[in-house]
Amino acid sequence: MRFKNLPPNGSPKDRGGATYFYHRPYEPHYYPSGTGKGIRVPESQMTPEQIAEYKEGWDEAEQLGERKDYG
Repeated sequence: MRFKNLPPNGSPKDRGGATYFYHRPYEPHYYPSGTGKGIRVPESQMTPEQIAEYKEGWDEAEQLGERKDYG
């Protein structure tokens, strides 16, 4: 994905963009220690600011219109 400023790996913004890119359902979450490392923090344990970051990542990826081609 082509973010203007790449978010830290596993951050809410990073996960939002990746979720969109891989055709996954919108489900706010993040990994404090990096994607797939340590615990996965679900929406129920996220702050409103973190949820907004996730949405920002999703929205940026959607605006770019880039999605993985499984073709």
